[in-house]
Amino acid sequence: MDQRSSDPNDDSGPPSLTPQLRLDTLLEDLYEQIELVRGSQNRMRTLLDAVLTIGSGLDLDVVLRRIVESAVQLVDCRYGALGVIGDEGGIEQFITVGIDEETIARIGHYPRGEGILGLLIRDPRSLRLPDLSEHPDSVGFPPGHPPMTTFLGAPVQVHDRIFGNLYMTEKSGGRQFDADDEAVLRTLGAAAGVAIDNARLYDAARRGERRLAASGELTRRLLSGADPVDVLDSCTMMVRELSGADLVTLAVPVGATGNLVIEAADGIDAHRVRGLSLPAGTSLAAKVFDSGETIVSACLSQDPRAVSGSGAVLDLGPAFLIPLGTPERVRGVLLVANRRDGPAFPDAAIEMITGFADQAALALEIAEHRRDAEQVLILNDRDRIARDLHDLAIQRLFAGGLSLQSVLNRLTDQPETAERVQRVVDDLDDTIKIVRSTIYALRERERSESAGLRARLVTEVARAAEPLGFAPALRMSGLLDTDVPDDHRDELLAVLREALSNVARHAHAGAVEVTVELVDGALRLRVADNGRGVDPGVTRRSGLANMRTRAENLGGTFVLAPGRPTGTLLEWTVPLKTGR
Repeated sequence: MDQRSSDPNDDSGPPSLTPQLRLDTLLEDLYEQIELVRGSQNRMRTLLDAVLTIGSGLDLDVVLRRIVESAVQLVDCRYGALGVIGDEGGIEQFITVGIDEETIARIGHYPRGEGILGLLIRDPRSLRLPDLSEHPDSVGFPPGHPPMTTFLGAPVQVHDRIFGNLYMTEKSGGRQFDADDEAVLRTLGAAAGVAIDNARLYDAARRGERRLAASGELTRRLLSGADPVDVLDSCTMMVRELSGADLVTLAVPVGATGNLVIEAADGIDAHRVRGLSLPAGTSLAAKVFDSGETIVSACLSQDPRAVSGSGAVLDLGPAFLIPLGTPERVRGVLLVANRRDGPAFPDAAIEMITGFADQAALALEIAEHRRDAEQVLILNDRDRIARDLHDLAIQRLFAGGLSLQSVLNRLTDQPETAERVQRVVDDLDDTIKIVRSTIYALRERERSESAGLRARLVTEVARAAEPLGFAPALRMSGLLDTDVPDDHRDELLAVLREALSNVARHAHAGAVEVTVELVDGALRLRVADNGRGVDPGVTRRSGLANMRTRAENLGGTFVLAPGRPTGTLLEWTVPLKTGR
C-alpha cells in the first residue's frame, strides 16, 4: 500500500485541490449573498425614494404619473399603467408609462375594465402571470397594441376604498415577475394610497377656495347692478375655469312656454349653441329643469334621453347638467361638457360645480328681488305720473278749453279771432286725448311686456312643428324683449309665420333652422332649410313680395338665396328706430 495516501503531512497530488475548490465555492456563494443583500438594499432604497417622490407632490395628476413611473422602475419592466376605478365600477382614467402618444392614438380608447384588468377590479388582490394570453379571463389586445406577455398587478387602496390598480407588463430581459416584485408593488400601492389621499385633500381645499372666490365675484357683480347678460356670461366662464371643461352653457326659461334658451355659453364652438332654443321635453336640459335633479351623461351626443340641445349641434362626450336653484324653483340649467374623446368628470368636480351653482342661484335670487324692488318703484312712479297727469294736467287743460269756449261766444263780430281761438280749443282737445293715451299706456305697459318677443317666437316655431312634421331649431340672441319696438315685433312675427308656412308647403325639407338676433342696431331674421329650394318655374310669389314690402316699409332689406349645400336661405333685416 502506498503510505503517502494516508500521510496527513503530504500535500502533493490531486487530493490537495478539494479544500481549495470548496473555499472558492463558499466565496462565490458569499459573494452572491452579498450581491443579493446589496441588491435588496438598493431596491429598498429605491422603494423609499419612490415613496418620498410620490409623497412630495400635491397635484393629483402629477402624483398619479409619479406612482406609475416609480412602479416601472422598481419592478424593472417596460410598460406600466394605473387604472382609476369610477363610481360605476369601470376604469374612468388610465395613466400609462412606456407607450408613446402615437401608439396610444392608434389603440384608441383606453381600457374600460374587461379581461384581466376587470378581474383585478372585481377581486382586488395582487396577481402574477407568466403569460397573459393563457389566463382564462384574457380577452386579447386591440389592433395596434404592443405585444405583452408577463404581467403583475396590485391594487391601490385609499382608506377602505379601492382607488385603482397598478398593471405592470414585460419584465426586462424576458424574465418573469417574482415574489419580491409582487411584495414591492404591494408596498408601493399602499404608499400610493396615502399620497393620493393627501393630494385629494389638497385638491379639495383648492377647489373650495376657487369656488368661494368665484361665488364672491359673481355675487358682487350681481348686486352691483351689472347687466344680467354680462353676469350670465361671467357665470359660464367661471364654471368653465373651475371645471376645466371644454364647453359650459347656461339655459334659462322663456316666459311660461316651458322652453329654455341658451342665454350664455363659453368654450369650444360656443357661438354655435348660444341663443339655441331647447324645446320642452326633448333635451336633457329641459328634463333637469322639470325635475330639479342633476343628470350625468357618459356621451351627451349619443345619449338616447336627448333628441335636441347642444349635443345635437356639437360632438360632445362626457357631460353633466345641474339645476340652478331649488327643486321647487329652478332658475336655469348649467351644462358642463367635454369633447367626445375628453375625460369624464370626477365626482369632486361635479360636487364643486353643484356648490357653486347653489351659491349662484342664491345670488341670482337676491338680484331678482332687487330688480323686483326697482320695478315696483318704477311702477309706483308711473302711477304717480299718471295721477298727476290726470288730476293736474288734464284738469287744467280742460278748464282752459272751457274758458276759451266761453270767450268764443263774445267774438261773433270778430270771425278771424274766433277762428284762431277755436283752433286753440281743438289743439287742447287733441292734447287731452294724447295725455289720456299716455296715462293708459303707463298703466298697461306691464301687461304688454309680459308677452315678450322671445316667448312669441317660441310659440310661432312650436306651431310650425305640426305642418312641417318636425320641430324647427330656434336660436335667439340680443335684448329682443326690451329693445325691439312693437311695430318691428309684429312685422317680424308675420314674416316668420309666412316663411315657415312656405317651407311646410313647398320645400319638402327635413330640417329648418330659425335665427333671430339683435346686433349692431338691426333686427335680423334668418330661416334656413335643407329642402329642394325655390322652383324657378313658379312666378306667382305673393308671400315673398309681402315679406319684401314689410322689410322696405321699415327701411330694411329682404334676401332669398340658395342654401348650402341644399335648400333655401331667407334673410330679413330691418334697422331699429333711432332714439330708442
